[in-house]
Amino acid sequence: MSKKETTAVNRRDFFRKASLGVGAAGAAMAGLSASKTKAAEPAKGASTGAGYRETAHVKKYYELAKF
Repeated sequence: MSKKETTAVNRRDFFRKASLGVGAAGAAMAGLSASKTKAAEPAKGASTGAGYRETAHVKKYYELAKF
């Protein structure tokens, strides 16, 4: 009996190669979209500090949560 040489890709190799391709495509898209976006500029008169602000929706949450 002679063995037939097949070039079939087994299941694990297929998924390994497919995941590498998807990862590379995702990285490329992330790089392209990152170069197109610009950082948002803060509004005039807005506080530049990163401190906590108790706004209306936060007060409403506290009211509903009974804090």
